[in-house]
Amino acid sequence: MIEREDNAALSVRRQCELLELNRSSLYYEPAPVDPADIRLMNVIDEEFTKHPFLGVRSMTWRLNDLDLDHTVGKKRVRRLMRLMGLVAVFPTKSTSKPNPQHKVYPYLLRGVQITRPNQVWSMDITYIRLGKGFVYLTAIVDWYSRYVIAWRLSNSLTDDFCVECLKDALQYGKPEIFNTDQGSQFTSEAFTGVLHNNGITISMDGRGRALDNIFVERLFGGR
Repeated sequence: MIEREDNAALSVRRQCELLELNRSSLYYEPAPVDPADIRLMNVIDEEFTKHPFLGVRSMTWRLNDLDLDHTVGKKRVRRLMRLMGLVAVFPTKSTSKPNPQHKVYPYLLRGVQITRPNQVWSMDITYIRLGKGFVYLTAIVDWYSRYVIAWRLSNSLTDDFCVECLKDALQYGKPEIFNTDQGSQFTSEAFTGVLHNNGITISMDGRGRALDNIFVERLFGGR
């Protein structure tokens, strides 16, 4: 972006239009995360990587079994795991948090044989810790070649960076079916609208079925 000056040829609004950016995201500044929460999130990330079946209750028990200098409450663990986008990898009654106002699409890939590139792409989001904070990574994978077609980083879980990642990927090809989970980033009209406009069939994991999107889960499992 060009810094706004009185004699600038393009206004900020026009620059956003040309770059297909949501203007609100330009001014968005996420609230800082408490350093103590970041330290605990790093521990949670380590434990979840080793034991991806841990839910909020089990994670709380495990953290309190570790040699930490304080007791950890379940409400805090739930809040941080939600912030990190972590969900236990096994069927539960509520493993996805879709926006109730968004349309959810059926899962179309059960029993489907994957025989060619660009037959099915899938996308997911994972949490990555940094030295002094964290970011979210989203990636799109081709189910046949297991090739990562596009990826993006963000410091917030808004749908903008998922939409931009999708547009990046569509520069290289177009799948017949696009599969995601039921997260609000993927059920938003901004995201599904791009798929509809490109004639792509939408598929979404069943609630509580982490293995429906297994190829992206495997990619992130080795992070």
